[in-house]
Parts: sequence; C-alpha cells; structure tokens
Amino acid sequence: MKRSTVILLVLLLAACNKESLQSLYDKQTSNIESVIASYMSRDATATLVRNEGAYRLNLHDTLDATLHRKDSLAWGGKVMLYYACFTLSGTSISNTNLVATNYLPLAQTARWNLSDESQFRPDTLTLDKNLLPGLAAGLVGVQPQDEGYILFTGKYGYGASSKGTIPASSALVYYFLIENYSNEN
Repeated sequence: MKRSTVILLVLLLAACNKESLQSLYDKQTSNIESVIASYMSRDATATLVRNEGAYRLNLHDTLDATLHRKDSLAWGGKVMLYYACFTLSGTSISNTNLVATNYLPLAQTARWNLSDESQFRPDTLTLDKNLLPGLAAGLVGVQPQDEGYILFTGKYGYGASSKGTIPASSALVYYFLIENYSNEN
C-alpha cells in the first residue's frame, strides 16, 4: 500500500471519528434541552442561563428582571458549595447515575453506603482553567443560596477521557447549592 493511500485512510478515519463524536454531542444537547424543558414545565420559578456550552437551570432564582446580577461569582473567584455529579444517559436525571457528591441528603436518597459522614460538607472551588469548562461556565454568575443544575455535553466535560466511573465523552449534570462566594484573590 502506498504511503499516500495510508495517509488518506488515516485522515478519513479521523474525520469519521470527529463526525461521530459531534453527532454524540448533538444528541447530548438534545437530551439536555429535553431535561430542561421538562423541569421548567413543572416549576414556573425556574430560570435558565446559558454560558459557553453550559446550561444552568436555577431553582428559586435570585436573578432580577434583567437577568443580570450586580454582585455574583466571576471568573477567578472562589465558591463554597454543595454539589452532586450525575452522568446523563437519556432525558432524565437519575440517582442511579450519581457519581460524586458532598451533599448528604442526595447520598442518602441514592442509598450510598455512608460509613464516614464527615466528608459531606461544602467544598470550595476556584473558577479557573483547572475546573471542568462546563462546570466553570455554569457557575459564573451564581450567588449565595442559589440552587439548581448545571448541564453540559461531554465536549465541556472530560472529553475523550474517562475519569473514575465517568465514561469518556459523557454528558454531565451537577446539582449545586451555593453557600458563599468571593471574587477576592
């Protein structure tokens, strides 16, 4: 086989993989939008914020009528929060897909084996390049006592890498309950 033919086959295979991955992310976006539509049809107080590939579904939101906040978490700030991370397979959030949490009520609901309850306390995260892009984008603009879900495709999560029990290219959902934040460095 000529070298040019091999190169052409490799490029064709890469293009097919990229197209297949984009198709997966498009399906994940559709599933995310279905989850959001379903939730918003049941809760008239919920609001939606989209930011750089992330969807933040706010429950009991503190946004004003202009959807802007004078004081809220900004890039580079720190946030203290309770969270739960779910993989999204389909169009609903299921406790069977809970992969991580520091929020005791959700761990109990999911029937996790709780030998050490001391781990269930708020975490502090910095909104920087070390955080998953979808999670960071979803947290920008939150305030204390905000509660809701941040949803994003695998493109804004771990991408083609798997992480622990999270399969590669997984869409993720983060439940959040904000305790406090600081934009001071």
